[in-house]
Amino acid sequence: MKTSRTAALAAALLATGVSAPCAFAQSTEPSKPASKVFTAFPQTVQTGTNPTITWEITYPEVAKDVVTIGGSDPGGGGGGGGDNGTGTGGGGSFIETKTKLNVKVRVLGAGVTVANSNGSNMSFVPTEAQLRLNTGSYSRIFYGTNNNVNPSTVVWSRTGTNALPAQSKLRFGGRYYYNSSWGPYFNSDSGTKNVRILVNGERPPTTYPLHTAPTLESFLKPYLDASGKVKIGPMDCIVFMELTHHDSQMSDQGYDLQDMVLLVTFEKP
Repeated sequence: MKTSRTAALAAALLATGVSAPCAFAQSTEPSKPASKVFTAFPQTVQTGTNPTITWEITYPEVAKDVVTIGGSDPGGGGGGGGDNGTGTGGGGSFIETKTKLNVKVRVLGAGVTVANSNGSNMSFVPTEAQLRLNTGSYSRIFYGTNNNVNPSTVVWSRTGTNALPAQSKLRFGGRYYYNSSWGPYFNSDSGTKNVRILVNGERPPTTYPLHTAPTLESFLKPYLDASGKVKIGPMDCIVFMELTHHDSQMSDQGYDLQDMVLLVTFEKP
């Protein structure tokens, strides 16, 4: 279901007028720590003596300060995105807030494509993204092809008086539609590694370097650095979904976790 087609995607982006996806995202540069001097004693000193200075340094928060990224739920599992070279096994499948937070969800790309047996006539396949809040049902937040994606559009949010309280859980799911039928459905509760959530500096859990893979989608390139690690804002989480291969096929380059990619941005109310 997947074939690399950088030129085709570039042409599609030009035709649809989709802008560069990083324009709306948080800066990937961390904020500078803030310091405040509280006391200096004594304030007047004689030559040869040293005052005692007491101060406090406030470090900027990052996503894992305010949310927990958990494993498959139910059943727990290994949360957090390790970096073991390839990153296999990294990431979790759901997000739980530690405190009250504003949240906005955007679609970065939908990478399911089909082509003729000779690789010609590449076309995008309609793909659906779903979200589940707490004990509610999974509901659609996006349906369309990659040509319908506008990364600056917020497709789901809870802000202000509707901000998420602490211990709120966000789960995600997706599937594609082709030949008048739905493909396999995967979500955060599937107990598989088909929905993976990472934060800045973590590596997508494929068994090969995704940033050098021939299947790498152009829409994902701005969100990976030169070493293949995730490059997003400090309060962002990125949701990778693999919808055409099961996680038993992780060694296959078709398992590239870019069939549906979401950006989840948090901020304190």
